[in-house]
Amino acid sequence: QVQLVESGGGLVQAGGSLGLSCAVSGASAEAYSIGWFRQAPGTEREGIACLDRDGFRTLYARSVSGRFTISRNANNNAVTLQMNNLEPEDTGVYYCAAEKGNAYCQAQWVNYWGQGTQVTVSS
Repeated sequence: QVQLVESGGGLVQAGGSLGLSCAVSGASAEAYSIGWFRQAPGTEREGIACLDRDGFRTLYARSVSGRFTISRNANNNAVTLQMNNLEPEDTGVYYCAAEKGNAYCQAQWVNYWGQGTQVTVSS
């Protein structure tokens, strides 16, 4: 069992920055890759940034590559998503997610989801 609790999010103007954090806990949490998914109204949930369980390999969606950075802390109990140069198209609900084993950054492989946090980017 893995528990994921997101924090951060909110309203920001286009061009601004925002950080999200995901607190990770659970007896077997080290066996899971952690990532961030985004869902805009009327669209499917999309993997945008994922970090392999070894902490070295990262996957980014093309839409966020170069602007977003995923990382984890030294205690391996929190994963952050730093979002820079935000665009109105980045608006949506952001979910922290856990995939058992290696990261594929695809919703079909996610075993656990956080509750989600809203990010709104105004133009």
